[in-house]
Amino acid sequence: MRFPNLRVLLRDIGGILNVLGIVMLVPAIVAYFFKDFVAFEHFLITAICTLTVGIALRCIFKRSYDTELKHAMVCAALSWLIVSAISAHIFVVVGGFDWIDAFFESMSGWTGTGLTVTHPSSLTKTLQFWRSMMQWLGGVGVIVLMVSILGRRPGTGAYALYRAEAREEKIKPSVISTVQTIWWIYLLFTIIGIFILKSAGMSFWESINHAMTAIGTGGFTITDESISYYDNTIIEIAIVPLMIAGAISFLVHYRFMTGVLPFRRKRGDARAYFVDMQCRTFFLILLILVVAVVGANIFYYGNIIESLRFSSFQTISALTCTGFQTEMRIYEWSESAKLLLAFAMILGGCAGSTAGGVKIWRLMIIYKGISDAIHRTFVPRRAIISHRLGDKVLDDDVMNKILSEAAILILMWLFFIFIGIIVLSFVVPEYTLSDIIFEVCSAQGNVGLSTGISGSSLHPAGKIMLILNMYVGRLEIIPVLMLLRSLIKGFKPL
Repeated sequence: MRFPNLRVLLRDIGGILNVLGIVMLVPAIVAYFFKDFVAFEHFLITAICTLTVGIALRCIFKRSYDTELKHAMVCAALSWLIVSAISAHIFVVVGGFDWIDAFFESMSGWTGTGLTVTHPSSLTKTLQFWRSMMQWLGGVGVIVLMVSILGRRPGTGAYALYRAEAREEKIKPSVISTVQTIWWIYLLFTIIGIFILKSAGMSFWESINHAMTAIGTGGFTITDESISYYDNTIIEIAIVPLMIAGAISFLVHYRFMTGVLPFRRKRGDARAYFVDMQCRTFFLILLILVVAVVGANIFYYGNIIESLRFSSFQTISALTCTGFQTEMRIYEWSESAKLLLAFAMILGGCAGSTAGGVKIWRLMIIYKGISDAIHRTFVPRRAIISHRLGDKVLDDDVMNKILSEAAILILMWLFFIFIGIIVLSFVVPEYTLSDIIFEVCSAQGNVGLSTGISGSSLHPAGKIMLILNMYVGRLEIIPVLMLLRSLIKGFKPL
């Protein structure tokens, strides 16, 4: 790396450390409230050390160049590793985890995956809250959080950082106002979620934790049996709209909210959820998958009511990439049911949401590319073809560009899934291939549903592989490849 590029990276990483140090003060307050003074001490010391390093980096390298997209991509890839490592330290010193388990739990938290190697009910309330908070913050993204807190002026640097976490949509003209609006919507939905879950029968503590991980489509719980612990249909029904809300684009939420508020009606659309093409496609796919999985599980449950209750919840959890479970014996399901859920976890929710997966938007792009290729064979060679994608009309060059980007990302996504399947096949030969495919798709889709492979007894090689799957899935691979390239060749052009 050239030194000017390194200065830019260190300055921006300093900003990430500042934000992490600030947010770590919140669980320190929780620890003090519950008289968990060991956790309070470690959170406070870690927060102070993190802030000190972050402030030093920001001050030393404050006169560096503006952040470009190449810097932002590498910064994103580094930041998720650094944040996960610092958070893992907490699990080691407070929870007594070994380092691999601690890093697994931390990466699962920040990426919003929800796979776990511990028994959540045995953790202190401080660590339970910290796990939930990681998923809540990670749902929107640590860099997006940094831009919203530390951003002072709009510009290409802020937009580059925003794009580095796989975000493109702009709710407002400036990126800083966009991310601040996202956080206001996010906070509002979280508060609503707390009241909904409290009304459904959860305690206030349970409501706080599960609302944070539901709207963040994370899936961590404070029980060992996820949502199945409650065996309560009302709670299950109450959680469903929170999971779905987390999987819908913030831009659509904003349009709806500004459409239903009388004094801002002209700037929004009360029909936003029905007008947006991606949102409509999401609900259509969800309906098709629910029907398919319910049908695949009728013989397992013996009647359609039980199959509808458990199959629909798991399917919604899979497609929204939340990872809550009301059925802990998914490994007993038919191969077809497990593979349908694996497909849902690969696909994921809407672009611009907290959900993982390759996103509905890219599926729409691939479908449009295939249909246009077929259509092209029936028109004259010199005909000018326009491409309509949602409410946008694109020319050939733009369409080919976004189509190639979507195809490349999906291909690389499937490549890393294939590597994960191969590694786990050697590590856990006692599991069926469908169970292994399910687990790898859950990790890389940042979901958290499990067939029982993930756990403290999993071989370290398996844990490391799943950590990699979670990491590349959250960053959508390109920033990770750019980090590797910068370490080998720096920022020099090819």
